[in-house]
Amino acid sequence: MFVLVEMTDTVRIPPWQFERKLNESIAEELNKKLANKVVYNVGLCICLYDITKLEDSYIFPGDGASHTKVHFRYVVFHPFLDEILVGQIKSCSQDGVHVSIGFFDDIVIPPESLQQPAKFDEAEQVWVWEYETEEGAHDLYMDIGEEIRFRVVDETFVDTSPTGPSSAQASTSNATEEVQKKEAPYTLVGSISEPGLGLLSWWTNS
Repeated sequence: MFVLVEMTDTVRIPPWQFERKLNESIAEELNKKLANKVVYNVGLCICLYDITKLEDSYIFPGDGASHTKVHFRYVVFHPFLDEILVGQIKSCSQDGVHVSIGFFDDIVIPPESLQQPAKFDEAEQVWVWEYETEEGAHDLYMDIGEEIRFRVVDETFVDTSPTGPSSAQASTSNATEEVQKKEAPYTLVGSISEPGLGLLSWWTNS
């Protein structure tokens, strides 16, 4: 679920922090810059693990701050494919079941990856597993807030870095639609279409 990623960055330390230890100032600046941010094709940054190397610091003309090239390791949330995770159902829609693990909410289980046969209950706005038994079908509801065990089957990174202005012909309404359709920078796709996966309550031994 969590990995250590080696990174390199140049950190600017303003003059009023010179009285502090360099390592402390650099650690604070790195966490300000990276913590709770998604790095493209890397994952969700959590916190600094350690600093492995500090190169020489430089002060450039016209800028009283020091600039230091830093080699460091960062704790990153990036589950491997086929990893089993447990989260809570955040919401349900026609697109599938949306899951949260507390600090990360962009997880979706699409309809085709649910326990089958499944149907979407429009009235309750939840997905239902129509579990077949000898006595007939039983509806098992995937209620919001329930704990759910799922397998990570895919991931999607979207480059959300700023781009240049769109063409002059683009209308204000189009720009508004683009804002509304803004994609998450990092999304996980899950699956519960195998025994043992799904709501924890389904598989509790009585």
